[in-house]
Amino acid sequence: MTSPATASPADRAQRGRLARKHVSRAGHAHWLPSADRPDPVAVLERQGRDRLPELLPVRYGRMADSPFAFLSGAAAVMAADLAAQPHTGLTVQLCGDAHLLNFGVHASTERSPLFDLIDFDETFPGPFEWDVKRLAASVAVAARENGHPEEKVRRAALAAAAGYRAAMRRLAPLGEIEVWHQRVEATGLPPLARSARGRRHIESSLTRARRRTGLRALGKLTEVVDGRRRIVHDPPLLEPAGAPDTASLRKAFSDYRSTLTEERRLLLDRYRFVDAARKVVGIGAVGLRCFVVLLAGRDADDLLFLEIREAGQAALEEHLPSGPFVHPGHRVVTGQRLLQASCDIFLGWMTGPQGRAYYWRELRDTQGFAGVAGTGPGGLAEYARLCGTALARGHARSGDRIAIAAYLGSADTFDRAVADFALGYADQTVADHAALTAAVAAGLVRAAPGR
Repeated sequence: MTSPATASPADRAQRGRLARKHVSRAGHAHWLPSADRPDPVAVLERQGRDRLPELLPVRYGRMADSPFAFLSGAAAVMAADLAAQPHTGLTVQLCGDAHLLNFGVHASTERSPLFDLIDFDETFPGPFEWDVKRLAASVAVAARENGHPEEKVRRAALAAAAGYRAAMRRLAPLGEIEVWHQRVEATGLPPLARSARGRRHIESSLTRARRRTGLRALGKLTEVVDGRRRIVHDPPLLEPAGAPDTASLRKAFSDYRSTLTEERRLLLDRYRFVDAARKVVGIGAVGLRCFVVLLAGRDADDLLFLEIREAGQAALEEHLPSGPFVHPGHRVVTGQRLLQASCDIFLGWMTGPQGRAYYWRELRDTQGFAGVAGTGPGGLAEYARLCGTALARGHARSGDRIAIAAYLGSADTFDRAVADFALGYADQTVADHAALTAAVAAGLVRAAPGR
């Protein structure tokens, strides 16, 4: 296949239209589980075999909380389901876990708030529509949990796909550098809402996001003991790293440092190691090894938090051709740099004890919109549309935006099909969540109360 760098825009558009022969736009509407669909609980248990066993009950407890929580932690289940269906072959760098709560506000390198993808543990090259379908399905599940009428549920899922299609078609005729520097400024989000209610929802979410500053994280995660600041003890979610882990982190620090550019190494060298702790994060990532490191700079009040997260095999990897990176941490870092408009300056990777792969990043000082629970139909639809817009911007940087835009076309055929898929997969998610809660009730899976 001719690469986008050497093909003409007309040839690239033709490639997109030809992809409709692999799977028509209307063909995305169908969701029927395959006859040999694996048991969802078995998929989760297989995924957990290499995780910290004492934390798996926390993961299952969080996932058992609701169908939306289950979907948030079940990227591996949905990856297998998507892989069983025909796909377009139009490859991008996928987020791999593009559900509603993996979008939000983060600080750019200039410290201005941007709306974007914020989680990349599952990033991997694959068909663009897989991210769109996961996003739309999460919208449908969230809308139903909020008690929206079915017509509004479908409208919200449709908004996610429509936002994606509109943004991709807007980006297709732009030049390469112009596309690369596209960003969604969070301060410009409220005017994008189509209703007064939508604007109020976005403005309220932005206000809450701005309050989530580094000082707030400092107060939440640290305490002063004998005149020195230390990370708090809140088991099992936040526990002291212990001497062996702390020694390993100190040793691994230089390997991580070598993956940064020279000027960022110089900045990092101005900080000294203060403390480290093991941390439980998210839903799907619970059980993976994760640490936070507290560093001090100019003085005891000039603090920096770094997060060190284990990078395993992406949920999509067993269903797609091999990716370009052997090191899972390198995969996550490169995926984030491709998808996110402005990346953390401390983003890097290394190999730790027992040959495990990790990536490092700053513990975000601004991250995330408020949760979608309780959001009304108008606000949720606007939020879904914005997520679709941000997703298209990320995909346009790594994939052939001209081919994808031509595949999508000017009609809303794709949008309506994805909305239909989302409703069907929302039903499947309810059934899968029930399977997990039944396994917990039967004692087959141990779940800790959600925290």
